[in-house]
Amino acid sequence: MYLYGAGGHARVVRDILESQGLKVSGIYDDNLDVAKWMENEVSHELNTDDEIIVCIGKAENRKTVVERLQQLGMKFGTAIHQSAIVSPFAEIGEGSVLMAGTIVNSGSRIGRHCIINTGAVVEHECLTGDYVHISPHATLCGSLTIGEGSWIGAGAVVVQGVKVGKWSIIGAGSVVLKDIPDGVVAYGNPCKVIRRIEEAEINKYEKTH
Repeated sequence: MYLYGAGGHARVVRDILESQGLKVSGIYDDNLDVAKWMENEVSHELNTDDEIIVCIGKAENRKTVVERLQQLGMKFGTAIHQSAIVSPFAEIGEGSVLMAGTIVNSGSRIGRHCIINTGAVVEHECLTGDYVHISPHATLCGSLTIGEGSWIGAGAVVVQGVKVGKWSIIGAGSVVLKDIPDGVVAYGNPCKVIRRIEEAEINKYEKTH
């Protein structure tokens, strides 16, 4: 497996792969100032037939890189820690990462290039869009939807049947009792919308990459 992004997230993905008995065959970063990652030399030329996992935490950056790699015909792998509990009736999209202690229950569908972080729980029949990040020890209580690119903060709880829109941020420790619209920052118990996220803010990376 080849990793894209020589940062802290890649360290965790490496641990996950090794828990599966897999090895990192190479690491790429487009920052020319990054020459070494752990004991590995960092490549600045992407030339591999191996599957790739994009190890970038920020969702909009991850999406931009994935779309670029798709145009190059690259193939994507997944990384599921050996301690994760994943129902045989759940679906995990390509490029997604499930970290140690995660639970994904029956009927749930995780989108492409998502991060289900340490100890997070995705209960039955939850649907996440692509590029979603469920932070450590967050809980999705069942039969709910998280829209593309949204980030559920550490320890947050989203109750049954709720819909969180696309490209929204739910603050750590929040309790989400009702639907959250697209493109907002929301937090608290109960969770309330604090402000909108401007489109320019969402697309900042795409304009500068």
